[in-house]
Amino acid sequence: MFAIVRTGGKQYRVAAGDKIVVEKLAGEAGDSVTLSDVLLAGDGGDLKSTDGLTVAAEIIAQAKSDKVIVFKKRRRHNYRRKAGHRQQLTILKIVSIGGKAPAKKADKAEKAEATPASAETPARAAKAPKPEAPAKGGAEAAPEARAEAPKKAAATKAAPKAKAAPAADAAPAKKASTKKPSAGKAE
Repeated sequence: MFAIVRTGGKQYRVAAGDKIVVEKLAGEAGDSVTLSDVLLAGDGGDLKSTDGLTVAAEIIAQAKSDKVIVFKKRRRHNYRRKAGHRQQLTILKIVSIGGKAPAKKADKAEKAEATPASAETPARAAKAPKPEAPAKGGAEAAPEARAEAPKKAAATKAAPKAKAAPAADAAPAKKASTKKPSAGKAE
């Protein structure tokens, strides 16, 4: 069986046991990786459905490609720039083609149920913001000040700035011509 997978913006034709070199993927040598972006799958001349199909791979090594020299020059301007680049790569061994991708939405829902949101760790409790101190006017003045602040902000946002309207009596002024009089023919 073969599959065409997309990773790192490129497409690769893979079969079980193949070794491929792809753009860097997170992980260390020996870690397993699942490539879920399967574009095409088949067995011989028959094509198979790719709905939920995954490709299992194992990271053999993290490596760098050959150095590429980037040299820029502009003639007669004393401009020269030289830079090198080595692309980060991952070498993968394809373990198997097949298997269905796990449902991501269901996994998130199960994790949310298992860990209630109200349970806080001691570290989170220590970092929690402290309540604000009351205003100088005492405890009674604080709620009033808080209530007035949004009203003031809403009033300033709602009131548009009035532009000065041109006087109705004033006639529009003509612009002076910027053209110079020609020194050619006189009529």
